[in-house]
Amino acid sequence: MKILVVNNMAPFVWGGAEELAVNLQQNLIAAGHESEVLRIPFQWEPASKIPSQMLLARTLEMYNTDRVIALKFPAYLVRHPRKTLWLLHQYRQAYDLYDVGQSNLFGVEGETLRGLIRNADNDAFRESDRIFVNSEVTRNRLRHYNGFDAQVLLPPVNDPERFVGGSGNYIFAGGRVNSMKRQHLLVEAMKYATPDVRLVIGGPPDAPEDAIRLHGLVERLGLKDRVQLDLRFLPREIYANYINGAMAVAYLPYDEDSLGYVAMESATAGKALISTHDSGGILTLARDQQTGRVVAPEAAELGDAISFLWRNREATKAMGQAAKELWLSFGINWRSTVEALLQ
Repeated sequence: MKILVVNNMAPFVWGGAEELAVNLQQNLIAAGHESEVLRIPFQWEPASKIPSQMLLARTLEMYNTDRVIALKFPAYLVRHPRKTLWLLHQYRQAYDLYDVGQSNLFGVEGETLRGLIRNADNDAFRESDRIFVNSEVTRNRLRHYNGFDAQVLLPPVNDPERFVGGSGNYIFAGGRVNSMKRQHLLVEAMKYATPDVRLVIGGPPDAPEDAIRLHGLVERLGLKDRVQLDLRFLPREIYANYINGAMAVAYLPYDEDSLGYVAMESATAGKALISTHDSGGILTLARDQQTGRVVAPEAAELGDAISFLWRNREATKAMGQAAKELWLSFGINWRSTVEALLQ
């Protein structure tokens, strides 16, 4: 079959969804299909531009394609007679983030735009052959706001052979850097953590302001000798080495849709996880006192969690091994994932 993987793109932004699309394409090809990735430009600011971008996606006509697998809003609005959704997330500013005041949709115009997005989503969901989601969190959101059910299909780790484990004397926090991923909380937590432990934050900032904020915090709190900022798109080998060499890995996004690649890759490497009660899908892997520490999203509590793992090294190793065993128990691999998507 000729299978088109359809996803969004924001220029010069690369994250888990982009990695997933490329690896899905590669594994479709490995399974004997022809496959390409279509990346549809999407800009969420200003919000007034969203309708025209929805229209662009909706009016695209997919020729010479036997199957479409679509991943994100508004890419999944494309029309095709055989369309499968692997829903990574909707435009959350029109859903749960709107409810908690973290949306860019305001006032009467924002409410109108919310309705437009939800109606378009419902049409896309209704016309899809099947809907898969990347976590129970995404499934529950889809049920709650749109009334559609879906099958959870957890994404595999793309290159598990890189994450072989090891030991180290630092906490690693990887992935895109922005306010929703809350790396700033980890920097603040270092004020309360035992002075022996170091923190390494590695990944590309979404905006210059995100990097400026972290550098400013490190400077203001006098942590230059304890916090290393490697704020760039990390080559895969360097990123894996950071995880393999860490004592534990911290990942505390706000209400993450999925398990998160950082958490999945850390568990593959047998690392204890540090996360927070409100981190969403991460909590499938991060379980307090079992696979790591899960605490309130407050600097003091995070500092205590870091200190606990530092002072109890054997327990930390055991939690990391438990994280690995839990991840492996899910039995997730690309072969079965491709088979499910093509049912």
